[in-house]
Amino acid sequence: MNWRAVRTIFAHEMARFWRTPWESLASPVVSTVLYFVVFGAAIGGRIESVEGISYGAFIVPGLIMLTVLQQSISNASFGIFFPKFVGTMYEILAAPISFFEIVLGYVGAAALKSIIIAAVIYLTALFFVDLPIQHPFWAAGFLVLTAFSFSLFGFLMGIWAKDWQQLQFIPMMVVTPLVFLGGAFYSASMLPPFWQDVAKLNPVLYLVSGFRWAFFGQADVPVAASLVAVAVFLGLGMAAVWFIFRTGWRLRN
Repeated sequence: MNWRAVRTIFAHEMARFWRTPWESLASPVVSTVLYFVVFGAAIGGRIESVEGISYGAFIVPGLIMLTVLQQSISNASFGIFFPKFVGTMYEILAAPISFFEIVLGYVGAAALKSIIIAAVIYLTALFFVDLPIQHPFWAAGFLVLTAFSFSLFGFLMGIWAKDWQQLQFIPMMVVTPLVFLGGAFYSASMLPPFWQDVAKLNPVLYLVSGFRWAFFGQADVPVAASLVAVAVFLGLGMAAVWFIFRTGWRLRN
């Protein structure tokens, strides 16, 4: 394992993160405050609690998961797309490092950025609601695995994209709607029986449900199913990355 190469890629990506503190850290804080104003105050005034949990606290895990998915995909996709765009990707491929080391550097940095932002959102939420975590170990595990899994998908999207428009298409048109329809701001049990079954076809529901269970001990789907969903996301992402570097798809042409 060429740890020097991994550290170099990782440090380069993290340096870009710290060079833009407003976009990296202040924006999630502002967004969190706005979500609490809109959802916590406006809707929370009509819905006092969901399954015995104050609505303001109930939406926090979904809000964190929404941000983690968006940031993981965005950071990882930009990180690998930019070398393709400026033509330095060939230097990376020609360097004496394996595809695993390349992926570990880019994806590890993207996942860490998302985890830092998630922590900032959690600390911001504490100013508005009382938010204990019943299962901190499982919360950290869900957060890390989800961030890493979707950073892998962002890495894949950065390789797939041919221009900046394609780079923004999937986060805006696919991921964000899936999160909003995946119980981020409501419980699936609030839906009619038919729509509860439809909601269970949304894979993001399992991520949000598992993460919310770590906070409150309540979930829309079994926790085991959430763990399986995270494992499937991680396995599919790793398999796809291995295939791309094995074949050179959209890397060497």
